[in-house]
Amino acid sequence: MEGIEAIMLRTVNAQPTLWESILPEVCLGLPAELEAVDRLLDDPVFFEPYRRHFHEVLGRPSIPIETYLRLMFLKFRYRMGFEPLCRETQDSISWQRFCRIPLGAATPHPTTLMKITTRCGTEAVEGLNEALLAKAVAAKVLKTNRVRADTTVVEANVEYPTDSGLLAKGVAKMAQTIKRIKGAGLAVRTPARDRTRMVRSRARDIGANLRRRSGEAKDKVKEINADMASIAETAIGEAHAVVRNARRSVTGAGVQASGRVRALIDTLEETARRVGQVASQTRRRLSGVTPDGSTRMVSLHDPDARPIAKGRLGRPVEFGYKAQVVDNEDGVVLDHTVEVGNPPDAPQLAPAIERVSVRAGKPPRVVTADRGYGEATVEDDLVAIGVGAVVLPRKGKPSAARRAVEQNPSFQKQVRWRTGSEGRISCLKRDFAWNRTRIDRIEGARTWCGHGVFNHNLVKIAGLTA
Repeated sequence: MEGIEAIMLRTVNAQPTLWESILPEVCLGLPAELEAVDRLLDDPVFFEPYRRHFHEVLGRPSIPIETYLRLMFLKFRYRMGFEPLCRETQDSISWQRFCRIPLGAATPHPTTLMKITTRCGTEAVEGLNEALLAKAVAAKVLKTNRVRADTTVVEANVEYPTDSGLLAKGVAKMAQTIKRIKGAGLAVRTPARDRTRMVRSRARDIGANLRRRSGEAKDKVKEINADMASIAETAIGEAHAVVRNARRSVTGAGVQASGRVRALIDTLEETARRVGQVASQTRRRLSGVTPDGSTRMVSLHDPDARPIAKGRLGRPVEFGYKAQVVDNEDGVVLDHTVEVGNPPDAPQLAPAIERVSVRAGKPPRVVTADRGYGEATVEDDLVAIGVGAVVLPRKGKPSAARRAVEQNPSFQKQVRWRTGSEGRISCLKRDFAWNRTRIDRIEGARTWCGHGVFNHNLVKIAGLTA
């Protein structure tokens, strides 16, 4: 925890206030789902993943972790932003009671929830999911008779990216950051021109020419793109000069710069590097070379996001991260992963089933997935783990012997059951915010999706244990 402000851990709230004792009985109840989830979250085991991120006795007291977990459940269950969540909780007696907030006390501030979420990251949310699945195993409600796997794309929080749009945003961001650095008294004599209007005007010209849909218009668009790349490269050179001189002022002349000013210098340097990558891929595309999707920059604020082609009608290419979901007959998500780019499906299945076997204490009886996993080596790996039956349609044209296997009624029955994994992914996206991650970078995407899975499983396991 070096370099991080010390915050003291609080797990539970203080005693209820006098208001609870005078409330009528009708105000004291909770909806059935919240009551079941409340009972499940009462276990102190869910506090353990947060202990290493807080100090036991020193620092400013945190909000109680029991309150944080319940607020995050409401956030993901009802698809709310942090500000609306806190506002609605403050106005609802039942939600305050569910979150263990004493009546008359203030609801935690939205930024407090944001900071705890990013501070604890994937490590805490992975601990939550492991603890919840362990409780389900202990209660003997976690089935592993049949499990199925599928992959999907979790979109990054970005607009549809174009190189011209990224160049315009990058040049504008560099100009704004340089203005703030100079306003702090650093590199004031270093020449740096604000080219924001210039690049935005050319970006509008691209849209106007594309509407013409002629060969001459396409040539004009390429010319404008090349011009924007040149403008961006000039702005990048000036940004590097500002960074160099600002750092010299901070270190060489002994200027006492605040952490915020140092962060501005780092931001300008990183933005210039990313805009340079966009300009480089623009040059490659104009020369007739398609940029590699595994390294293509599609966002300045989320550089880990990648273009992923999954072949969906109407959305042939999505921009974000690839996720795998493994669930069982009850719809409980037994394992999930979020990866950068578009790694192949097949190598991900055996490690996921091995993790499921460790959690459940035994390997699944049947494992099924779609044709993207259909490789002989994957079947061999699953059999080695101890899986009883592997139902994977093979890639390519099957032999006569393989066709006989895949046309067997029992094989077809498991294949039909596997299609339900698409419904499970749809539920995660529709009801638990998997449609788009609101935290940047791969660490943020894994944290966001981990909270979605945890709260989804809370609903499922609470219903099973009830």
